[in-house]
Amino acid sequence: MRILIVAATQGEVQPLMDALGMQKSDEADNLFVPRHISVANCSVLITGAGMVPTAFALGKHLPLNVYNLVINLGVAGSFDREIQLGDVLEISKDTFAELGAEDDSQFINIEQLGLGASIFNPTTTLSHFTAKAGLATATAITVNTVHGNEESIAAVAARVKPQLESMEGPLSFTPAESLKYPACKSGLCQII
Repeated sequence: MRILIVAATQGEVQPLMDALGMQKSDEADNLFVPRHISVANCSVLITGAGMVPTAFALGKHLPLNVYNLVINLGVAGSFDREIQLGDVLEISKDTFAELGAEDDSQFINIEQLGLGASIFNPTTTLSHFTAKAGLATATAITVNTVHGNEESIAAVAARVKPQLESMEGPLSFTPAESLKYPACKSGLCQII
């Protein structure tokens, strides 16, 4: 099985890369491959933070490579006060929370506008692994601006009811789904 791990920044996955003995690929500056044959079926793609760099990096990389599984790994913010700093969770649903239009104070998502999908669910789960590791699942949103204002936090929490937020979320899964790769939505997500 060939696995692609996608992360916005190297710092988010450096401990994993160290454990797997990863090194830069000759193929691209943002691709890391194992030094040892024992983990030869796993690569790490560093995309850059945010939706646009992630979509661009994956759009360039996936059509030229074949993977059985794409996992998005990264750091997220939490709306759920029960989630502890450093918890690791598998994302069960991710929503583009800002993609849509405003009608005065009402938000209309892209689905309601008839312009595409805003909610993404995994095509593959890691439940066989996550159950053994004792990992819980959570819902998330993908945003362009990380929330830091109580009023905007309350508004998005009331509208979407997310537990977590990141800046890349379903971007890993949109091209993977288009190219018929099984994708684990936001794979495992470490909470900041």
